[in-house]
Amino acid sequence: MGNTAAMFTMETDVVAGRGTGSSRLPLLLQLVSPTLPVGAYAYSQGLEQAVEWGWVIDERSAHDWITGVLLSSLMTLDVPVLQRLALAWEQSDYAALCRWNAFLLACRETSELRAEDRNLGQALRRLLPALDVQGLAELQREHATLTPCYALGFTCVGSHWQIDIRTLATGYCWSWVENQVMAALKLMSLGQTAGQRMLLSLGRLIDEQIDTALALSDDHITSSLPGFAMASAAHEIQFSRLFRS
Repeated sequence: MGNTAAMFTMETDVVAGRGTGSSRLPLLLQLVSPTLPVGAYAYSQGLEQAVEWGWVIDERSAHDWITGVLLSSLMTLDVPVLQRLALAWEQSDYAALCRWNAFLLACRETSELRAEDRNLGQALRRLLPALDVQGLAELQREHATLTPCYALGFTCVGSHWQIDIRTLATGYCWSWVENQVMAALKLMSLGQTAGQRMLLSLGRLIDEQIDTALALSDDHITSSLPGFAMASAAHEIQFSRLFRS
């Protein structure tokens, strides 16, 4: 009975974000897992259109496409905003949370990308009460018109579970990269081995670039990918498609 009680206490502490440092890894893995029911698998973020146009045709060009978006969008926009959202959660700064949430949504270049971010954010918002994470619900009680983006909910969970920002941002990037690689495998005649090669290379790139991304000042937060925006916009009217973006 004593051992059972101790195990229950430990599990409760982990879910509440009160565990030891070693408990953070399972929590991060849960947050970035493809099984997280937010529907991220349904989106390719313009990659499907890039394949349709012949911009992406094989493993090398898929790796180049994903690398380009990672370095010139996630690392220069999403990651520094994640850091600011995480700090705002820590300080219970609701004004900053709303401001950076609106900023990130405004930076999504096309209606599909904005809809994707909103849909993922709403799906994560519905999941949070089951994870005993109340921060986002409290924020929305104060700001009823707020439409949460995915990063807002993601950092809410990270703050509640006390996952440090470098680890949290690494997980966020890894989740995006994994989804992009899986989309590439579905869209082209690429095998699982090619996917693993891409993930190995892209994972190293995340680790190399994450600190630089976290060091960006407000004035240097940006995203500049005209080809990415063009592919996303064209995908809205693509005749036959597998993905929602």
